[in-house]
Amino acid sequence: MLYHLLYPLTKYVSGFNLFRYITFRTAGATVTAIIICLILGPFFIRLLKKYQIRESIRAEGPESHKKKEGTPTMGGLIILSGIVIPTLLWADLTNFYIQMVLLVTVWLGSIGFMDDYLKAIKKQPKGMIGRKKLIGQILLGTIFGLALVYMSPSSSYDGSTGIPFFKNYIFVLGALYIPFIILVITGSSNAVNLTDGLDGLAIGLCGLCFLTFGGIAYVTGRLDYSGYLQIEYLPGTGELAIFSGAAIGSALGFLWFNSHPAQVFMGDTGSLALGGALGAIAILLKKELLLVVVGGVFVLEAISVILQVGSYKLRNKKRIFKMAPIHHHFELSGWPEAKVVVRFWILGALCALLTLATLKIR
Repeated sequence: MLYHLLYPLTKYVSGFNLFRYITFRTAGATVTAIIICLILGPFFIRLLKKYQIRESIRAEGPESHKKKEGTPTMGGLIILSGIVIPTLLWADLTNFYIQMVLLVTVWLGSIGFMDDYLKAIKKQPKGMIGRKKLIGQILLGTIFGLALVYMSPSSSYDGSTGIPFFKNYIFVLGALYIPFIILVITGSSNAVNLTDGLDGLAIGLCGLCFLTFGGIAYVTGRLDYSGYLQIEYLPGTGELAIFSGAAIGSALGFLWFNSHPAQVFMGDTGSLALGGALGAIAILLKKELLLVVVGGVFVLEAISVILQVGSYKLRNKKRIFKMAPIHHHFELSGWPEAKVVVRFWILGALCALLTLATLKIR
């Protein structure tokens, strides 16, 4: 809104010309998101405590987690406020890519909210039935894919995607493009959801991923930088850097309350929305396969669950890990929770650096 209100006034106040620059608006969105989270955080935490919206710890979970019983959950509302409000304030709201990533974020945040509501308020331990959650994700992926193919301002979304580390090769999906989009959004949202098991773990990793994609969005939306790096130029995608800036600020602001020992958990409200937003940005930048690299820790967490379940069912209840997702395996191996989180953050930072390196090493 600030962009639409103030930039047209440049002819009267020259200083408003700053709103022309994506870098300025990204910084503004980041700072605004941090401030919003720090202000709204205590309010939401008090509200969640008042209405007894608290986390129930699984009986089969690590023994050390029993003390977390009763911690307020559904803190994803803080994250969503820190992302959506700054984006509305600083981004170009006529931009197709901003509209699409906001759709994904709010849609999946709403699904997560219903799941948290059923668990915390209605006292249904499993929350929303997995089938219903999956239907909501598939429907969103279908709408997103159809809009991208038929309504996008660019003709680049033709069923192809780039391959990391290779300059002159593309992967053509053809008729499988929309199912692929559904897979990316569903997979990324669920992977972040699985990772959200330790204080600060998921939100810290998400911050690193948004930082990486924010930089890629900026260069992809500029003809000069994309030409220099020899990556596909997608006009208008630079605005996604503003959304990414808001997500980074929101991650930092929420981490203030979610760092160990956590005062609040994000719940599915936050994890599904963050994961879906990462998937959406990867699709919009045509860097879907690069999502596997930047989100390497999320992929590792998801694979550990798949292997554990597969081994349990196919090998007569034999387990590969002491507990899945894999962060619990390291906890049960004697690593303190804070050490697991920091070491996984380090792995996430390495994945982010490798992702940025792929822009030049091709």
